Amino acid sequence: MNLEQRFPQGAPVEVGALVDELRTEPPGGRLTVGDPRVVEFVTKFARKLLAPALARRFPELASLGFFLRKGELAKALSTLETTGDALRFPRGLVFHVPPANVDTIFVYSWALSALAGNTNVVRVSSRSAGAAEAVLEALNAALGDVSPEAAQTIRATQRMVTYDRSDEISGALSLAADLRVIWGGDASVAALRKYPLAPHARDLTFPDRSSFAVASVRGWQEATPEQRRTAAEGFYNDSYWFDQAACSSPRAVFWVGDTDGARAAGAEFRALLAAVLEAKQHVTEPAMAVQKRVSAYGAAVDGLVSGISFEGNSLATLELTDATVMPREWLGAGTFANARVASLAELVPIVLRKDQTVSQFGFTREELVSFVNQLAGRGVDRVVPFGSALTFAGVWDGYDLLAEFSRLVSVQA
Repeated sequence: MNLEQRFPQGAPVEVGALVDELRTEPPGGRLTVGDPRVVEFVTKFARKLLAPALARRFPELASLGFFLRKGELAKALSTLETTGDALRFPRGLVFHVPPANVDTIFVYSWALSALAGNTNVVRVSSRSAGAAEAVLEALNAALGDVSPEAAQTIRATQRMVTYDRSDEISGALSLAADLRVIWGGDASVAALRKYPLAPHARDLTFPDRSSFAVASVRGWQEATPEQRRTAAEGFYNDSYWFDQAACSSPRAVFWVGDTDGARAAGAEFRALLAAVLEAKQHVTEPAMAVQKRVSAYGAAVDGLVSGISFEGNSLATLELTDATVMPREWLGAGTFANARVASLAELVPIVLRKDQTVSQFGFTREELVSFVNQLAGRGVDRVVPFGSALTFAGVWDGYDLLAEFSRLVSVQA
C-alpha cells in the first residue's frame, strides 16, 4: 500500500522508500534547532494564512498565521536558550498523528517540531476537509516563495501524507520514529501504541480532554456593556469554531457568586450569546440539532439536570442538579451545562486530570492563581480569558513543546 503525498505534492510512495528518503541527509546539511531555512519557509507560509480572503473563509487560520509570524517564532526559540554544559539538538524523525475533527492542530505540531530542527512525517486524515485542505494548498504554494535552498531542504525533510488504516504503514513509521506524537483521544493513543517504537524512542500523547468555563458574578456586574458583548463573542469563538469538539472548548459554565446575581448574569450572557449566533448567521445542521436534544433529554432522564432551555437549534442550556456532577462528554455543538457555585474553591474537588482548559471571565489574577495553587497540578493545564480557549501556545497540555521536540547534550571539559 502506498501513501499519498499531500505536502510536498508528489507521486504516491511506498513507506520503506519514504523512510529511506527522510533518513538521508538533506542538501545543505542536516537541520538545526531554529534552522534559518525552516524559519524562512514557515514565515512565508504564515503570510499565506494571513491573506484576508483566506482568513475570512477560515478565521482559525488567521490565528495560526499569527502564531507562525517571524517575531513569534523568534520569541518561541528564545525560550530554548541553554546555559552551562548543555547543547540543544533536534530529536530526529518525528511521526505525527493528529485528529480529524480539529483541522489545524497538525500544523502547530508540525511547525514547532520543524522549528526544533526535526524531520517530520504527518498523517493527515482522509476525512479532513475545509481548513485542512486550505492549509495544504498554502504549504505547497509557499514552496515557490522561498529560496531554492530552503525549498530543497523542506522537500527533503518534511512530509504530510494520507493513507487508509494500515498496520504495515503505521508500524513502519512508528518503528522509524525517534518521537511519535499522538493527538485525538484515548482510543487513538491506544490504537497507535500497539505499534512498537525503537528502544530509544518515546510517545508524546494528547488523549481525551475536557474543558469548562467560569465567570465571576462580581466581575460581570462590574463589566461595561461592551466588555460583556466582547465576552459573548469570545465564548462563541471558543465553542463554535469546531462544533465544540475541540478539547479546549468549554462544555460547562459555572457562575461564581450569589444565587440571584448568577441567575441574572447567566440570563444576560445567554441573550448576548444568542445575539452573536444570529449576527454570525450560525447554522446548526439538522443531525446536530437532533443530537443536542437527545443528549439533553438523556441527561434529564439520568437525573443530572433540573431544567433545559433551547435558543433555537444553536444553543442549549442544561441546569445541573448538582454542580459537583459535571458532564464531560460532548453533548452536541452548542450544548452547555450550567451551574452556580459560591467560590472557585468549590470546584477544586471535582477537577480531574483530564480537565484541560478553564476559560474565565471577570476574575483577578490573584483569584486565578489561588485556584490553580489549590488544584496543585491534579488537573487543569491552562486558564485563559474568554476568546482564547482555542489559541494555541507553545506550552500545551502541560508540555513545553519546543523542549519536547528537542534534546540536550551535555559537554564537560
